[in-house]
Amino acid sequence: MLIASIQKTLNELLDLVNQLSNEIYSKPCEALSNATIGEHTRHIIEMFQCLENQYENGVVDYDKRERNFQIQTDAKFASNAIVTILNEIDKPNKELSLEQCVDGEILLIQSNYKRELLYNLEHCIHHQALIKVALLHYGITSVNENFGVARSTIEYRKQCVQ
Repeated sequence: MLIASIQKTLNELLDLVNQLSNEIYSKPCEALSNATIGEHTRHIIEMFQCLENQYENGVVDYDKRERNFQIQTDAKFASNAIVTILNEIDKPNKELSLEQCVDGEILLIQSNYKRELLYNLEHCIHHQALIKVALLHYGITSVNENFGVARSTIEYRKQCVQ
């Protein structure tokens, strides 16, 4: 179910990115402190790429992202990166260590692949909510109403309607 939820969320992002011109994709948005849709998309992509690229060695450090400028300026390039992630995420669960530098101290925290996938899903949804702010700021209203909304909130809303 986790992989299916990630696939659904990333496919929503893929559909959106495929609809945007590079101009809108890389246009600074005042409502987001001049961040762009492309910057938020790059951040989502690179977090998943970190997990996938560091899966084999068993230590994940999200600070060691590539920060590829082309992902945030070229919507087609970003689309291809999303497709690659979609094709690679269905891996067996295994123990991982999460490495993070906090206030100059290196922390090593035990985790596992599924836990990190869940983190990336929630992180993706958070950034999609920010992307939605930019879309609405630009008058683009064709985005799905649940784009950027947590799965728990969607389920809660369904219960309220009943």
